[in-house]
Amino acid sequence: MDTKIGALDVCKPASNEVGSLPNGTAMAIQNSVPSTVINSSEATLGRHLARRLVQIGVTDVFTVPGDFNLTLLDHLIAEPGLTNIGCCNELNAGYAADGYARSRGVGACVVTFTVGGLSVLNAIAGAYSENLPLICIVGGPNSNDYGTNRILHHTIGLPDFTQELRCFQTVTCFQAVVNNLEDAHESIDTAISTALKESKPVYISISCNLAGIPHPTFSREPVPFSLSPKLSNQWGLEAAVEAAAEFLNKAVKPVMVGGPKLRVAHAGDAFVELADASGYALAVMPSAKGLVPEHHPHFIGTYWGAVSTAFCAEIVESADAYLFAGPIFNDYSSVGYSLLLKKEKAIIVQPDRVTIANGPSFGCVLMKDFLRALAKKLNHNNTAHENYRRIFVPDGHPLKCAPKEPLRVNVLFQHVQKMLSSETAVIAETGDSWFNCQKLRLPAGCGYEFQMQYGSIGWSVGATLGYAQAVPEKRVLAFIGDGSFQVTAQDVSTMIRNGQRTIIFLINNGGYTIEVEIHDGPYNVIKNWNYTGLVDAIHNGEGKCWTTKVRYEEELIEAIETATGDKKDSLCFIEVIVHKDDTSKELLEWGSRVSAANSRPPNPQ
Repeated sequence: MDTKIGALDVCKPASNEVGSLPNGTAMAIQNSVPSTVINSSEATLGRHLARRLVQIGVTDVFTVPGDFNLTLLDHLIAEPGLTNIGCCNELNAGYAADGYARSRGVGACVVTFTVGGLSVLNAIAGAYSENLPLICIVGGPNSNDYGTNRILHHTIGLPDFTQELRCFQTVTCFQAVVNNLEDAHESIDTAISTALKESKPVYISISCNLAGIPHPTFSREPVPFSLSPKLSNQWGLEAAVEAAAEFLNKAVKPVMVGGPKLRVAHAGDAFVELADASGYALAVMPSAKGLVPEHHPHFIGTYWGAVSTAFCAEIVESADAYLFAGPIFNDYSSVGYSLLLKKEKAIIVQPDRVTIANGPSFGCVLMKDFLRALAKKLNHNNTAHENYRRIFVPDGHPLKCAPKEPLRVNVLFQHVQKMLSSETAVIAETGDSWFNCQKLRLPAGCGYEFQMQYGSIGWSVGATLGYAQAVPEKRVLAFIGDGSFQVTAQDVSTMIRNGQRTIIFLINNGGYTIEVEIHDGPYNVIKNWNYTGLVDAIHNGEGKCWTTKVRYEEELIEAIETATGDKKDSLCFIEVIVHKDDTSKELLEWGSRVSAANSRPPNPQ
């Protein structure tokens, strides 16, 4: 019986790779150590932390005030290079830091003890699942309260201050509880450098009475981080390349597929170099969309099993060898464990490990080193791409809408495609937007983000806020379902307050459509809101915001013209009214397969 990839966990955890900083390189100690002396009013723990954040590329920090973090916030916003972005709730602050990290390489949020920490926890878990370096800072109890058996507010009423810490231990790669000044410098630096090296969130708790106190360790500008680069084991690298080249060069029609861990491995460029050298047909897994240039001449689309883009699955699954770079095979990406792949045909390249078919496996081999070295050893073979070109039939056009005919989702995205350029970025919310946005063809330089592994509905509102704050030169297009929007709608106000010019397409179909297609029930129907009226109320005449409601294609065309013309400097909110059963064909197929996987009966005991 064939072993199917996607039915088994064939992936190792992501490697501890250096986080991507704004210039794409690791920070290193300068030849001459800075000797700037800080005056005593600035030589505080809070200002040291602020300078560290700016140094790693964080110029905006997403915050929710609470009594335990107020003094810390005073010292953070006193740093000229750091802007405070006040959010409506902690969950959105965490989502915003997530979106910011996707563009900048690292993000940060600040909340208060326990009541804030446990609220932001879900967003931190999502960032952990996506391998994003995120600095979660919590204003903690007064240092004098530790060990006193006292009961504090914002807790569950027990004299135990470790509840929040224990929760964060499972979703962060390092935790620092700073309740004395002597080792505060070391604890903060270790936490931040660990986040960058491991590309995961970290937790820093700072006692509320320490942020404003000077200390000799903060009297100078902090020395830039020195992050030792990870190196491949040279013998292992050479052996892996030789074995992979022998395996692939024997194949008749090999293909290569990019996965989401290309990001954490910083191997996107190396992956493209391999595609250039080999001539192989090039596809991406759905959660890797945006990590590989879709204008590449050998790009054939998204490989997502039965819901792949047209003709992509046929080429991948009929190949006699496939190289997957950084894949995650979960029940969603494998469409309910239904991928028609065979392990003995696959080379699985993880950030620090290469496995060829059923073995051997080579550890301590960095993905980018492996892909670059392999590119020099492969014979050019474009058979799979030629087969794709031979069978490919261009997408048909949606049936033309009659005047005043209710707008269809496929017509909406036909017009969205024309909006994309190097000056735009797409944020796709969990739901049918996953499938509709997946079919968009991204021009060079167009950003694309969504959260597939964690799949938290409502993520996109905060992520859009953070992403747009990180790259103000891009116009962000966010596609959000009405159900998801109801979870996190408040922080549209933060977008307006900060002068963002995102275009939000609110797709109003009256419920949780993705859940409907997995398993329907009355719980999937939600109370309809006047979404444009809500955003108008949030706007309240302060800042630049424009809203409209569209039901027909002609109204959509007019709305897009206005949003990209007269209102190009405003936040634009376009509520799109569609039928509750108007979904992509991919969601219909995917939903039935995921439902089948979820409803498998128990194995016999």
